[in-house]
Amino acid sequence: MPQCLRPSRPHPGVVFALALATAAWVAPVASAAERSLLAIGAHAGDVENSSGAILARHKRLGDRVVILHMTLGEGGNPRLDPAAYAEQKKREALAAAKALGAEVIFGPFRDGQLPEGDEAVRFVADVIREVTPTHVITHWRRSIHRDHEATHRIVREALLAASLEGGYPSKLPRHRGVRGVYYAENWEDADEFRPYLYVDVGEDLAAWKAAVTCYEFVRGGISPFPYLEYYESLARVRGAEAGKRFAVALDVDPLAKKRVLDALP
Repeated sequence: MPQCLRPSRPHPGVVFALALATAAWVAPVASAAERSLLAIGAHAGDVENSSGAILARHKRLGDRVVILHMTLGEGGNPRLDPAAYAEQKKREALAAAKALGAEVIFGPFRDGQLPEGDEAVRFVADVIREVTPTHVITHWRRSIHRDHEATHRIVREALLAASLEGGYPSKLPRHRGVRGVYYAENWEDADEFRPYLYVDVGEDLAAWKAAVTCYEFVRGGISPFPYLEYYESLARVRGAEAGKRFAVALDVDPLAKKRVLDALP
């Protein structure tokens, strides 16, 4: 029971900044006192389904975990008007965050209408500056849902904006401490997604299940898609690939897929 349009060619500066950040995954693992995770999803429920088990694991390890929902996904219930479902989704998101031990931030944007201009980039850049994450998780670049693709592009631009002085005016100091940018495996974002990093979540699946079942759409009350069964089965498949009981896979930018060694391992 619960506890509770394709992307345009990116600016070279964005690619370079993300390559530097995501390449840092090969460095020694940071201590808990040095790690904080910011997971950014297009709709309430996206982050929890795709990477909630990773968030639960890092919370258990003593890390700070923050979730940013760009929209509530209030347009997804055919039996409720968007305003009523927005209230429900917000309650569910708060309960899910509590189950994961995460902080939660709600964006001001509407489901299906996520803008890709300065307003959204500035908003996310300020969240990054305020949270000062060491690791960021968000959507993969290709999706059947426009809000997912928009979130991917907004986060990429915001990472660069948050790291620079000037550009977008802000009262918050710039943040250049993002060491890893990762893309979660979502059933709607499968096009060209390639599992690259595997995180063992065998001890964290119960916390993940408690979190995601705070959402009615995951429990099966709204959509016929079997969210709970799909993501639990996917974690078993990725676990088999990684030699673990359960695991969650992430991808990174192509330029980050580089390791420099003194000799073969």
